[in-house]
Amino acid sequence: MFYIIETSEQLTEFFELEYDRVFIEPIYFNDNIHPALNHISLLYIKPLSNDKGYILCLNHTEALKLNKTPITNLLTSFKEIYVRDRKSFIYFFPLKNLIDISFYSPEFAEPTTSTHEIFYQKHGDKENVNTIIPLVKHYEKCELIFEKIKNYCLTDNVKFNNKATSVFFAIERNGIKINKKQFNKYFDLNYEHFNIKNDTIYTQYNLYTTTGRPSNSFNNINFAALAKDNGCRKSFIPNNDEFIEIDISAYHPTLAAKLIEYDFGDETPYEYFAREANIEVSEAKLLMFKQLYGGVYNEYKYIDFFQLIEEYINKLWKEYTTNNFIICPISGHKLSGDIKDINPQKLFNYCLQNLETSTNVCIVWDVIKILKNKKTKIVLYTYDSILLDYNEQDNILEEIKEIFKKYNLKIKITKGDNYDKMIKVI
Repeated sequence: MFYIIETSEQLTEFFELEYDRVFIEPIYFNDNIHPALNHISLLYIKPLSNDKGYILCLNHTEALKLNKTPITNLLTSFKEIYVRDRKSFIYFFPLKNLIDISFYSPEFAEPTTSTHEIFYQKHGDKENVNTIIPLVKHYEKCELIFEKIKNYCLTDNVKFNNKATSVFFAIERNGIKINKKQFNKYFDLNYEHFNIKNDTIYTQYNLYTTTGRPSNSFNNINFAALAKDNGCRKSFIPNNDEFIEIDISAYHPTLAAKLIEYDFGDETPYEYFAREANIEVSEAKLLMFKQLYGGVYNEYKYIDFFQLIEEYINKLWKEYTTNNFIICPISGHKLSGDIKDINPQKLFNYCLQNLETSTNVCIVWDVIKILKNKKTKIVLYTYDSILLDYNEQDNILEEIKEIFKKYNLKIKITKGDNYDKMIKVI
C-alpha cells in the first residue's frame, strides 16, 4: 500500500488493516497559528506494529481531499492513539482513545528539514504555508519525529493527564475579549492572525514542563505574567457582564501543610507563623515564602510546622536518591533522576508546584461542570487564580465558592469591567 492516502478506497483499505495502536502527528495549516484558528492539512499515522508510516490528506495542494467523517471513524477504531499534544488535537478530533506522550518524553529540538526552514523563512506568515510544502518533506519530518519519541508511547497516568489537557483546552478555546484600541498600545504581536479573531485573543498553555506547572505564553505575550502596574490589563474586557477573579489565599503554605498532614486550625498559615514567632503577619508572609522555597531558617526550626517540613524534605530526598525518582501526589507525575542541579530543597519545591497544578486541575474540572450550558466562562488561569467572564443571570458564584470549600481553601474574590480595574468584594 502506498504511503499517501488521498481517496476513500485507499482509506478503506487502510481501515481494513485493523491496526490497534498508532502514533499520529497532525500537520496544521501553519505551525504557529493557535489551534482555535487553525486547520489540519495532513495526518501522519504510524502503526506501532509496522515500520511504515502513512499520510492522510485533508487539505494539501499535491493531493485529493479526504472527508473528515470517515477519518474520524478510522481514528475511533484504534485502541490507542499516541499524540504529542492532546490539548491541540482535540480541537479537531475530540476522541477518548488519545494518549499524550509529551508528559513522558523529555524536551527536545523538534526535527525539521531544510525545505521547512526555507518555506517558513519566506512564507511563515501565510495561514496555509504547510499546504504548499511538498508532501514528501512532511513525511520525512514526521518520520524523524517518530524516531525521537517512539520509546515514550506509554500509558502511565492517562486518566489524570487527559483530565489536565481537557481542562486547559476548555479554558483556551474560550479566548478573552479585548479592547483593540487599548491592546495595540501595549502589545506587539508577531502576526495578529496567529491568535486573534473578532476581537478575541486566544491563550495557549504549555503543560510539558519539568514540574507539570503550565506556562502560558503565545505570540509574544506572556499571559501568566501580565504587568499589573502599566495599564496593559485594561486591554482585556468581559464578553458578559463583568470579570470575576477568584484567588486562593496562602496557597503554597496550605498545600505544604497537606503534604505533611498539618492543620493550622482556624488560623491562616501566616497568622499561625506570626503568633509562633512573635512577629507581624506582614513579615510572616514574606518569611514563610522564603523558607518554603529557600530552606528553614535556624531561628524558626523550633516551630512544629517547619520541623515537619524539614522532615518531609529529608524523607523525599531519601526516596529520590534511593529510587532515582519520586511520584507526585494526585497527578502521579514522575520527577526522575535527570533533573538538572537537583537538591533536596529544589525537589520539594518541584513537588509543591506539581501539587498546586494537580489540585487546580481538579478544582477547574469541578468548576467547568457547573459552567456547562452557562454563559459564564473561565478565560484565564494563573497559578493561584482563575478569571471568570461572568454572566449575572447564571447566578452560580455561590456554587463555585463551594468547590473551594470542598478543597479546604480560602479565597479572595475581585470583580471589574476590565482586568486592570478589579475591586475586592470578598
